[in-house]
Amino acid sequence: MDPFDQHSPGPATGAQHSTSAALPSADSCYRALAAKDTRFDGVFFTGVKTTGIYCRPVCTAKTPRATSCTFFATAAKAEAAGFRPCLRCRPELAPYALQQNLAYAVWQRIAAGALNDGDLERLSQEVGLSSRQLRRVLVQHFGVTPVELAQTQRLLFSKKLLQETALPMADVAFAAGFGSVRRFNALFAARYRMAPTAVRRAGATSGATIGVLGPDSLTLGLAYRPPFDWPRMLAYLAGRAMPGLEAVLPDDERGAYVRSVRLGDAHGWLRVTQDAGRDQLRLQVSASLAGVLMPLLARVRSQFDLDANPAVIAAHLAQDAGLAPQIAAQAGLRVPGAFEPFELAIRAILGQQVSVAGATTISGRLLARFGEPAATPFAAVTRHFPRPQQLAQAEVGDVAQLGMPQTRAQTIIDFARFTADGGLNIRPGTGLDAAVAQLKTVRGIGDWTAHYIALRALRFPDAFPAGDLGLQKAAALIDAAPERLTEKQLHARAQDWAPWRGYAALALWHALA
Repeated sequence: MDPFDQHSPGPATGAQHSTSAALPSADSCYRALAAKDTRFDGVFFTGVKTTGIYCRPVCTAKTPRATSCTFFATAAKAEAAGFRPCLRCRPELAPYALQQNLAYAVWQRIAAGALNDGDLERLSQEVGLSSRQLRRVLVQHFGVTPVELAQTQRLLFSKKLLQETALPMADVAFAAGFGSVRRFNALFAARYRMAPTAVRRAGATSGATIGVLGPDSLTLGLAYRPPFDWPRMLAYLAGRAMPGLEAVLPDDERGAYVRSVRLGDAHGWLRVTQDAGRDQLRLQVSASLAGVLMPLLARVRSQFDLDANPAVIAAHLAQDAGLAPQIAAQAGLRVPGAFEPFELAIRAILGQQVSVAGATTISGRLLARFGEPAATPFAAVTRHFPRPQQLAQAEVGDVAQLGMPQTRAQTIIDFARFTADGGLNIRPGTGLDAAVAQLKTVRGIGDWTAHYIALRALRFPDAFPAGDLGLQKAAALIDAAPERLTEKQLHARAQDWAPWRGYAALALWHALA
Protein backbone atom coordinates (compact mmCIF):
# COMPACT_ATOMS: atom_id res chain seq x y z
CA MET A 1 0.00 0.00 0.00
CA ASP A 2 1.38 3.37 -1.00
CA PRO A 3 1.85 5.82 1.91
CA PHE A 4 0.29 8.43 -0.35
CA ASP A 5 -3.03 6.55 -0.29
CA GLN A 6 -3.95 8.23 2.96
CA HIS A 7 -2.14 11.51 2.68
CA SER A 8 -0.65 13.72 0.02
CA PRO A 9 2.12 15.75 1.72
CA GLY A 10 2.52 18.53 -0.81
CA PRO A 11 1.93 22.21 -0.21
CA ALA A 12 -1.60 23.37 0.49
CA THR A 13 -3.70 24.30 -2.47
CA GLY A 14 -6.42 26.43 -1.00
CA ALA A 15 -6.83 28.99 1.77
CA GLN A 16 -4.09 31.31 2.90
CA HIS A 17 -4.44 30.20 6.53
CA SER A 18 -4.30 26.78 8.14
CA THR A 19 -4.92 25.62 11.68
CA SER A 20 -2.16 23.03 11.94
CA ALA A 21 0.85 21.65 10.12
CA ALA A 22 -0.18 18.78 7.86
CA LEU A 23 0.81 15.39 9.27
CA PRO A 24 0.05 12.00 7.67
CA SER A 25 -1.64 9.35 9.76
CA ALA A 26 0.59 7.33 12.07
CA ASP A 27 0.19 4.26 9.84
CA SER A 28 1.19 6.26 6.75
CA CYS A 29 4.18 7.73 8.55
CA TYR A 30 5.39 4.33 9.70
CA ARG A 31 5.04 2.82 6.22
CA ALA A 32 7.04 5.72 4.78
CA LEU A 33 9.65 5.31 7.53
CA ALA A 34 10.00 1.58 6.91
CA ALA A 35 10.32 2.20 3.15
CA LYS A 36 12.80 5.09 3.59
CA ASP A 37 10.42 6.99 1.28
CA THR A 38 12.14 10.12 -0.01
CA ARG A 39 8.78 11.68 -0.89
CA PHE A 40 8.12 12.19 2.81
CA ASP A 41 11.51 13.72 3.65
CA GLY A 42 10.72 16.93 5.53
CA VAL A 43 7.01 16.14 5.67
CA PHE A 44 7.35 14.55 9.10
CA PHE A 45 9.99 13.59 11.68
CA THR A 46 10.08 10.45 13.82
CA GLY A 47 10.77 10.66 17.53
CA VAL A 48 12.12 7.35 18.88
CA LYS A 49 11.05 7.00 22.50
CA THR A 50 13.72 4.43 23.40
CA THR A 51 16.61 6.68 22.34
CA GLY A 52 15.23 10.20 22.75
CA ILE A 53 16.36 11.00 19.19
CA TYR A 54 14.29 12.25 16.26
CA CYS A 55 15.04 11.35 12.63
CA ARG A 56 14.06 11.98 9.04
CA PRO A 57 12.03 9.23 7.34
CA VAL A 58 15.05 8.52 5.11
CA CYS A 59 17.37 7.76 8.04
CA THR A 60 19.55 4.71 7.32
CA ALA A 61 19.41 3.49 10.93
CA LYS A 62 17.47 0.31 11.69
CA THR A 63 13.75 1.01 11.63
CA PRO A 64 12.42 1.10 15.20
CA ARG A 65 9.26 -0.68 16.27
CA ALA A 66 6.04 1.17 15.59
CA THR A 67 5.28 1.31 19.30
CA SER A 68 8.53 3.21 19.87
CA CYS A 69 7.70 5.91 17.32
CA THR A 70 5.89 9.19 17.66
CA PHE A 71 5.55 11.48 14.66
CA PHE A 72 5.89 15.25 14.35
CA ALA A 73 5.14 17.63 11.49
CA THR A 74 8.18 19.81 12.24
CA ALA A 75 11.60 19.56 13.82
CA ALA A 76 10.63 22.34 16.22
CA LYS A 77 7.73 20.30 17.56
CA ALA A 78 9.96 17.25 17.99
CA GLU A 79 12.47 19.28 19.98
CA ALA A 80 9.73 20.88 22.06
CA ALA A 81 8.73 17.34 23.04
CA GLY A 82 12.26 16.69 24.31
CA PHE A 83 13.83 14.80 21.38
CA ARG A 84 17.29 15.69 20.06
CA PRO A 85 18.36 15.49 16.39
CA CYS A 86 19.97 12.39 14.90
CA LEU A 87 23.65 12.76 14.03
CA ARG A 88 23.32 10.25 11.20
CA CYS A 89 20.38 11.49 9.09
CA ARG A 90 20.73 15.10 10.31
CA PRO A 91 17.22 16.63 10.41
CA GLU A 92 18.65 20.06 9.57
CA LEU A 93 19.24 18.80 6.02
CA ALA A 94 15.61 17.90 5.38
CA PRO A 95 13.81 19.94 2.71
CA TYR A 96 10.86 21.90 4.02
CA ALA A 97 7.29 20.72 3.44
CA LEU A 98 6.15 24.24 2.77
CA GLN A 99 2.60 25.33 2.10
CA GLN A 100 1.19 28.51 0.59
CA ASN A 101 -0.13 30.00 3.81
CA LEU A 102 0.74 32.62 6.38
CA ALA A 103 2.27 30.32 9.00
CA TYR A 104 4.72 28.71 6.61
CA ALA A 105 5.65 32.07 5.09
CA VAL A 106 6.54 33.33 8.58
CA TRP A 107 8.49 30.11 9.18
CA GLN A 108 10.53 30.81 6.06
CA ARG A 109 11.46 34.24 7.38
CA ILE A 110 12.43 32.85 10.76
CA ALA A 111 14.51 30.12 9.10
CA ALA A 112 16.33 32.88 7.20
CA GLY A 113 17.22 34.60 10.47
CA ALA A 114 14.38 37.12 10.88
CA LEU A 115 14.38 36.69 14.68
CA ASN A 116 18.13 36.46 15.19
CA ASP A 117 18.02 39.96 16.67
CA GLY A 118 15.11 38.98 18.91
CA ASP A 119 12.87 41.70 17.51
CA LEU A 120 9.48 39.99 17.42
CA GLU A 121 7.64 43.31 17.09
CA ARG A 122 9.50 44.17 13.89
CA LEU A 123 8.73 40.78 12.35
CA SER A 124 5.10 41.15 13.38
CA GLN A 125 4.86 44.52 11.65
CA GLU A 126 6.46 43.09 8.50
CA VAL A 127 3.84 40.37 8.24
CA GLY A 128 0.95 42.66 9.17
CA LEU A 129 0.07 41.09 12.54
CA SER A 130 0.38 42.03 16.16
CA SER A 131 2.93 40.01 18.13
CA ARG A 132 0.05 38.27 19.93
CA GLN A 133 -1.58 37.30 16.63
CA LEU A 134 1.75 36.08 15.26
CA ARG A 135 2.30 33.91 18.30
CA ARG A 136 -1.20 32.46 18.03
CA VAL A 137 -0.76 31.63 14.32
CA LEU A 138 2.51 29.76 14.89
CA VAL A 139 1.30 27.92 17.99
CA GLN A 140 -1.87 26.80 16.17
CA HIS A 141 0.06 25.67 13.11
CA PHE A 142 3.35 24.30 14.49
CA GLY A 143 2.65 23.83 18.18
CA VAL A 144 5.52 26.12 19.23
CA THR A 145 5.98 29.84 19.86
CA PRO A 146 7.98 32.14 17.53
CA VAL A 147 10.88 32.14 19.99
CA GLU A 148 10.91 28.33 20.23
CA LEU A 149 10.76 28.04 16.46
CA ALA A 150 13.66 30.48 16.07
CA GLN A 151 15.72 28.63 18.68
CA THR A 152 15.22 25.33 16.85
CA GLN A 153 16.26 26.87 13.54
CA ARG A 154 19.38 28.43 15.07
CA LEU A 155 20.38 25.21 16.81
CA LEU A 156 19.87 23.09 13.71
CA PHE A 157 21.77 25.59 11.60
CA SER A 158 24.66 25.64 14.06
CA LYS A 159 24.67 21.83 14.02
CA LYS A 160 24.91 21.93 10.23
CA LEU A 161 27.90 24.28 10.38
CA LEU A 162 29.58 22.15 13.03
CA GLN A 163 29.27 19.00 10.93
CA GLU A 164 30.02 20.48 7.52
CA THR A 165 32.56 23.25 8.05
CA ALA A 166 35.71 23.98 10.00
CA LEU A 167 34.48 27.40 11.17
CA PRO A 168 35.73 28.37 14.64
CA MET A 169 33.13 27.87 17.38
CA ALA A 170 32.58 31.61 17.82
CA ASP A 171 31.93 32.04 14.08
CA VAL A 172 29.46 29.16 14.18
CA ALA A 173 27.58 30.78 17.05
CA PHE A 174 27.30 34.18 15.40
CA ALA A 175 26.53 32.78 11.93
CA ALA A 176 23.64 30.85 13.49
CA GLY A 177 22.26 34.02 15.03
CA PHE A 178 23.34 33.67 18.65
CA GLY A 179 24.26 36.87 20.44
CA SER A 180 27.12 35.23 22.34
CA VAL A 181 29.12 32.01 22.44
CA ARG A 182 28.05 31.52 26.04
CA ARG A 183 24.36 31.60 25.07
CA PHE A 184 25.04 29.23 22.18
CA ASN A 185 26.86 26.69 24.37
CA ALA A 186 24.21 26.83 27.09
CA LEU A 187 21.20 26.35 24.79
CA PHE A 188 22.95 23.66 22.76
CA ALA A 189 23.82 21.66 25.87
CA ALA A 190 20.36 22.11 27.40
CA ARG A 191 18.47 21.09 24.26
CA TYR A 192 20.76 18.40 22.82
CA ARG A 193 22.40 17.16 26.03
CA MET A 194 25.87 17.35 24.52
CA ALA A 195 28.50 20.01 23.90
CA PRO A 196 28.94 21.55 20.43
CA THR A 197 32.47 20.14 20.34
CA ALA A 198 31.03 16.61 20.45
CA VAL A 199 29.07 17.32 17.28
CA ARG A 200 32.17 18.82 15.68
CA ARG A 201 34.09 15.59 16.39
CA ALA A 202 31.27 13.57 14.80
CA GLY A 203 31.35 15.85 11.78
CA ALA A 204 35.07 15.26 11.36
CA THR A 205 34.28 11.66 10.40
CA SER A 206 31.22 12.42 8.27
CA GLY A 207 32.40 14.84 5.64
CA ALA A 208 33.28 18.26 7.07
CA THR A 209 35.12 19.90 4.20
CA ILE A 210 37.10 22.88 3.08
CA GLY A 211 35.86 24.45 -0.12
CA VAL A 212 37.37 23.12 -3.32
CA LEU A 213 38.35 26.63 -4.31
CA GLY A 214 40.60 26.93 -1.30
CA PRO A 215 40.63 27.45 2.46
CA ASP A 216 38.87 30.83 2.14
CA SER A 217 35.61 29.16 1.16
CA LEU A 218 32.95 27.03 2.83
CA THR A 219 31.05 24.07 1.38
CA LEU A 220 27.56 23.09 2.52
CA GLY A 221 24.95 20.56 1.40
CA LEU A 222 21.38 21.52 0.52
CA ALA A 223 18.99 18.55 0.39
CA TYR A 224 15.99 18.10 -1.89
CA ARG A 225 13.36 15.47 -2.63
CA PRO A 226 14.35 13.51 -5.72
CA PRO A 227 14.15 13.52 -8.63
CA PHE A 228 15.81 16.81 -9.62
CA ASP A 229 16.22 17.72 -13.28
CA TRP A 230 19.55 19.50 -12.83
CA PRO A 231 20.45 19.74 -16.55
CA ARG A 232 17.20 21.54 -17.37
CA MET A 233 17.63 23.87 -14.40
CA LEU A 234 21.12 24.83 -15.54
CA ALA A 235 20.03 25.19 -19.17
CA TYR A 236 17.27 27.59 -18.19
CA LEU A 237 19.55 29.66 -15.96
CA ALA A 238 22.33 29.66 -18.56
CA GLY A 239 20.07 31.12 -21.23
CA ARG A 240 19.04 33.98 -18.94
CA ALA A 241 22.25 34.62 -16.99
CA MET A 242 23.22 38.29 -16.81
CA PRO A 243 26.79 38.72 -18.08
CA GLY A 244 29.16 39.81 -15.33
CA LEU A 245 26.75 38.89 -12.52
CA GLU A 246 26.26 35.15 -12.97
CA ALA A 247 27.23 32.28 -15.24
CA VAL A 248 26.79 28.56 -15.80
CA LEU A 249 30.19 26.90 -16.15
CA PRO A 250 31.12 23.41 -17.39
CA ASP A 251 33.25 22.89 -14.28
CA ASP A 252 32.50 19.18 -14.23
CA GLU A 253 30.20 16.78 -16.05
CA ARG A 254 27.20 18.20 -14.18
CA GLY A 255 28.00 21.88 -14.59
CA ALA A 256 28.05 24.67 -12.00
CA TYR A 257 26.14 27.89 -11.38
CA VAL A 258 28.25 30.79 -10.08
CA ARG A 259 27.48 34.40 -9.18
CA SER A 260 28.51 37.37 -7.10
CA VAL A 261 26.77 37.96 -3.78
CA ARG A 262 26.04 41.11 -1.83
CA LEU A 263 23.92 40.84 1.30
CA GLY A 264 23.92 44.01 3.35
CA ASP A 265 27.57 44.91 3.90
CA ALA A 266 28.82 41.40 3.12
CA HIS A 267 30.35 40.81 -0.32
CA GLY A 268 31.45 37.55 -1.90
CA TRP A 269 30.47 34.81 -4.32
CA LEU A 270 28.84 31.41 -4.51
CA ARG A 271 29.05 28.26 -6.60
CA VAL A 272 26.32 25.59 -6.83
CA THR A 273 26.76 22.07 -8.19
CA GLN A 274 24.84 18.82 -7.94
CA ASP A 275 26.30 16.40 -5.40
CA ALA A 276 27.09 13.12 -7.13
CA GLY A 277 25.32 10.17 -5.57
CA ARG A 278 23.36 12.20 -3.01
CA ASP A 279 20.00 13.97 -3.08
CA GLN A 280 21.48 17.38 -2.47
CA LEU A 281 23.14 20.34 -4.10
CA ARG A 282 26.60 21.39 -2.99
CA LEU A 283 26.92 25.07 -2.21
CA GLN A 284 30.31 26.71 -1.97
CA VAL A 285 30.58 30.29 -0.72
CA SER A 286 33.40 32.67 0.03
CA ALA A 287 34.37 32.80 3.70
CA SER A 288 33.54 36.51 3.67
CA LEU A 289 29.84 35.50 3.69
CA ALA A 290 30.01 33.41 6.88
CA GLY A 291 28.09 36.03 8.84
CA VAL A 292 25.09 35.95 6.47
CA LEU A 293 24.85 32.21 5.85
CA MET A 294 21.30 31.83 7.20
CA PRO A 295 19.65 34.27 4.76
CA LEU A 296 22.04 33.20 1.99
CA LEU A 297 21.07 29.53 2.22
CA ALA A 298 17.39 30.47 2.30
CA ARG A 299 17.86 32.41 -0.95
CA VAL A 300 19.68 29.56 -2.65
CA ARG A 301 16.99 27.07 -1.60
CA SER A 302 14.40 29.39 -3.12
CA GLN A 303 16.39 30.02 -6.30
CA PHE A 304 16.73 26.29 -7.00
CA ASP A 305 13.23 25.39 -5.75
CA LEU A 306 14.64 22.82 -3.34
CA ASP A 307 11.51 22.55 -1.21
CA ALA A 308 9.29 21.44 -4.08
CA ASN A 309 7.68 18.01 -3.88
CA PRO A 310 8.00 16.77 -7.49
CA ALA A 311 5.93 13.62 -6.92
CA VAL A 312 2.89 15.61 -5.81
CA ILE A 313 3.24 18.21 -8.58
CA ALA A 314 3.79 15.65 -11.32
CA ALA A 315 0.87 13.50 -10.15
CA HIS A 316 -1.47 16.47 -10.42
CA LEU A 317 -0.27 17.78 -13.78
CA ALA A 318 -0.14 14.31 -15.34
CA GLN A 319 -3.91 14.06 -14.99
CA ASP A 320 -4.05 16.26 -18.10
CA ALA A 321 -3.73 13.91 -21.07
CA GLY A 322 -2.10 16.52 -23.27
CA LEU A 323 0.43 17.63 -20.68
CA ALA A 324 1.19 14.18 -19.25
CA PRO A 325 3.86 13.20 -21.82
CA GLN A 326 5.83 16.38 -21.13
CA ILE A 327 5.63 15.85 -17.38
CA ALA A 328 6.84 12.26 -17.78
CA ALA A 329 9.74 13.40 -19.97
CA GLN A 330 10.76 16.10 -17.47
CA ALA A 331 10.82 14.20 -14.17
CA GLY A 332 12.08 16.36 -11.32
CA LEU A 333 11.16 19.67 -12.97
CA ARG A 334 11.71 22.73 -10.79
CA VAL A 335 10.79 26.39 -11.31
CA PRO A 336 14.05 28.39 -11.38
CA GLY A 337 13.77 31.23 -8.90
CA ALA A 338 15.85 34.29 -8.15
CA PHE A 339 18.61 34.89 -5.64
CA GLU A 340 17.56 38.56 -5.57
CA PRO A 341 13.96 39.43 -6.63
CA PHE A 342 14.89 42.93 -7.84
CA GLU A 343 17.45 41.52 -10.28
CA LEU A 344 14.93 39.10 -11.74
CA ALA A 345 12.30 41.82 -12.06
CA ILE A 346 14.63 44.10 -13.99
CA ARG A 347 15.67 41.18 -16.20
CA ALA A 348 11.96 40.52 -16.91
CA ILE A 349 11.41 44.16 -17.91
CA LEU A 350 14.44 44.04 -20.19
CA GLY A 351 12.89 40.97 -21.82
CA GLN A 352 9.68 42.73 -22.85
CA GLN A 353 9.14 42.39 -26.61
CA VAL A 354 12.71 41.20 -27.28
CA SER A 355 14.31 37.77 -27.55
CA VAL A 356 15.94 35.99 -24.61
CA ALA A 357 19.35 36.54 -26.22
CA GLY A 358 18.60 40.22 -26.80
CA ALA A 359 17.58 40.74 -23.18
CA THR A 360 20.77 38.99 -22.04
CA THR A 361 22.87 41.37 -24.11
CA ILE A 362 21.14 44.45 -22.71
CA SER A 363 21.39 43.15 -19.15
CA GLY A 364 25.15 42.81 -19.62
CA ARG A 365 25.32 46.45 -20.70
CA LEU A 366 23.31 47.46 -17.63
CA LEU A 367 25.75 45.60 -15.35
CA ALA A 368 28.73 47.22 -17.07
CA ARG A 369 27.20 50.70 -16.82
CA PHE A 370 25.58 50.67 -13.36
CA GLY A 371 26.99 47.62 -11.55
CA GLU A 372 29.80 47.71 -9.01
CA PRO A 373 33.04 45.65 -9.19
CA ALA A 374 32.98 42.24 -7.52
CA ALA A 375 35.99 40.15 -6.53
CA THR A 376 35.44 36.47 -7.39
CA PRO A 377 37.57 33.54 -8.59
CA PHE A 378 35.45 33.30 -11.75
CA ALA A 379 36.51 35.19 -14.87
CA ALA A 380 32.88 35.48 -16.00
CA VAL A 381 31.68 37.04 -12.73
CA THR A 382 33.01 40.53 -12.13
CA ARG A 383 30.08 42.75 -11.09
CA HIS A 384 27.42 43.22 -8.42
CA PHE A 385 23.94 44.17 -9.59
CA PRO A 386 23.08 47.84 -8.97
CA ARG A 387 21.00 48.54 -5.90
CA PRO A 388 17.41 49.80 -6.38
CA GLN A 389 18.33 53.19 -4.94
CA GLN A 390 21.06 53.58 -7.56
CA LEU A 391 18.86 52.78 -10.56
CA ALA A 392 16.08 54.92 -9.11
CA GLN A 393 18.35 57.97 -9.50
CA ALA A 394 19.47 57.16 -13.05
CA GLU A 395 18.58 59.38 -16.00
CA VAL A 396 16.17 57.99 -18.57
CA GLY A 397 18.59 58.74 -21.39
CA ASP A 398 21.43 56.88 -19.69
CA VAL A 399 19.28 53.77 -19.35
CA ALA A 400 17.74 54.04 -22.83
CA GLN A 401 21.12 54.19 -24.53
CA LEU A 402 21.76 50.62 -23.39
CA GLY A 403 19.44 49.59 -26.23
CA MET A 404 15.78 50.09 -25.36
CA PRO A 405 12.92 52.57 -25.88
CA GLN A 406 12.72 55.45 -23.44
CA THR A 407 9.38 54.18 -22.16
CA ARG A 408 11.02 50.93 -21.05
CA ALA A 409 13.93 52.83 -19.54
CA GLN A 410 11.41 54.85 -17.55
CA THR A 411 9.74 51.63 -16.39
CA ILE A 412 13.09 50.37 -15.07
CA ILE A 413 13.63 53.59 -13.13
CA ASP A 414 10.06 53.56 -11.83
CA PHE A 415 10.36 49.93 -10.76
CA ALA A 416 13.61 50.69 -8.95
CA ARG A 417 11.79 53.43 -7.03
CA PHE A 418 8.91 51.04 -6.37
CA THR A 419 11.38 48.51 -4.92
CA ALA A 420 13.29 51.10 -2.90
CA ASP A 421 9.95 52.08 -1.33
CA GLY A 422 9.25 48.48 -0.32
CA GLY A 423 6.99 47.49 -3.21
CA LEU A 424 8.58 44.03 -3.59
CA ASN A 425 8.13 43.25 0.10
CA ILE A 426 4.92 41.28 -0.35
CA ARG A 427 3.40 40.43 3.02
CA PRO A 428 3.06 36.75 3.91
CA GLY A 429 -0.45 35.51 3.22
CA THR A 430 -0.90 37.85 0.24
CA GLY A 431 -2.69 36.07 -2.59
CA LEU A 432 -1.45 35.83 -6.17
CA ASP A 433 -4.04 38.24 -7.56
CA ALA A 434 -3.18 40.89 -4.97
CA ALA A 435 0.56 40.50 -5.59
CA VAL A 436 0.09 40.80 -9.36
CA ALA A 437 -2.09 43.88 -8.87
CA GLN A 438 0.59 45.46 -6.67
CA LEU A 439 3.27 44.88 -9.32
CA LYS A 440 1.03 46.32 -12.04
CA THR A 441 0.82 49.66 -10.23
CA VAL A 442 4.16 50.43 -11.89
CA ARG A 443 3.55 51.91 -15.32
CA GLY A 444 4.88 49.55 -17.98
CA ILE A 445 4.34 46.39 -15.92
CA GLY A 446 1.62 44.39 -17.62
CA ASP A 447 0.04 41.06 -16.83
CA TRP A 448 2.80 38.99 -18.48
CA THR A 449 5.63 40.72 -16.62
CA ALA A 450 3.77 40.71 -13.32
CA HIS A 451 3.03 36.97 -13.49
CA TYR A 452 6.60 36.18 -14.54
CA ILE A 453 7.97 38.14 -11.57
CA ALA A 454 5.39 36.51 -9.27
CA LEU A 455 6.41 33.06 -10.49
CA ARG A 456 10.18 33.29 -10.35
CA ALA A 457 10.95 36.11 -7.90
CA LEU A 458 8.02 35.99 -5.46
CA ARG A 459 7.60 32.18 -5.67
CA PHE A 460 3.89 31.89 -6.42
CA PRO A 461 3.63 28.36 -7.90
CA ASP A 462 0.30 29.14 -9.57
CA ALA A 463 1.48 32.27 -11.41
CA PHE A 464 0.91 31.82 -15.11
CA PRO A 465 1.77 34.41 -17.82
CA ALA A 466 -0.99 33.40 -20.23
CA GLY A 467 -0.04 36.24 -22.57
CA ASP A 468 3.27 34.55 -23.43
CA LEU A 469 3.35 33.68 -27.12
CA GLY A 470 5.60 30.68 -26.50
CA LEU A 471 3.15 29.21 -24.00
CA GLN A 472 0.27 29.79 -26.40
CA LYS A 473 2.15 27.98 -29.14
CA ALA A 474 3.29 25.10 -26.90
CA ALA A 475 -0.23 24.59 -25.52
CA ALA A 476 -1.54 24.31 -29.07
CA LEU A 477 1.12 21.72 -29.87
CA ILE A 478 0.24 19.41 -26.96
CA ASP A 479 -3.42 19.52 -28.06
CA ALA A 480 -2.57 19.20 -31.77
CA ALA A 481 -4.45 22.45 -32.38
CA PRO A 482 -4.03 24.01 -35.86
CA GLU A 483 -2.89 27.38 -34.49
CA ARG A 484 -1.65 28.88 -31.27
CA LEU A 485 -4.16 29.55 -28.53
CA THR A 486 -5.30 33.04 -27.66
CA GLU A 487 -4.53 34.40 -24.21
CA LYS A 488 -8.13 33.85 -23.16
CA GLN A 489 -8.12 30.28 -24.47
CA LEU A 490 -4.83 29.46 -22.75
CA HIS A 491 -6.05 30.92 -19.47
CA ALA A 492 -9.11 28.67 -19.64
CA ARG A 493 -7.00 25.67 -20.71
CA ALA A 494 -4.71 26.11 -17.70
CA GLN A 495 -7.40 26.18 -15.02
CA ASP A 496 -7.14 22.43 -14.38
CA TRP A 497 -3.39 22.82 -13.78
CA ALA A 498 -3.92 24.97 -10.70
CA PRO A 499 -2.36 25.27 -8.16
CA TRP A 500 0.78 24.28 -10.10
CA ARG A 501 0.30 26.32 -13.26
CA GLY A 502 3.82 27.75 -12.96
CA TYR A 503 5.30 24.25 -13.25
CA ALA A 504 3.09 23.59 -16.26
CA ALA A 505 4.45 26.78 -17.82
CA LEU A 506 8.04 25.57 -17.34
CA ALA A 507 7.18 22.20 -18.85
CA LEU A 508 5.66 23.91 -21.89
CA TRP A 509 8.61 26.28 -22.32
CA HIS A 510 11.02 23.35 -22.19
CA ALA A 511 8.87 21.38 -24.63
CA LEU A 512 8.90 24.27 -27.07
CA ALA A 513 12.68 24.60 -26.78
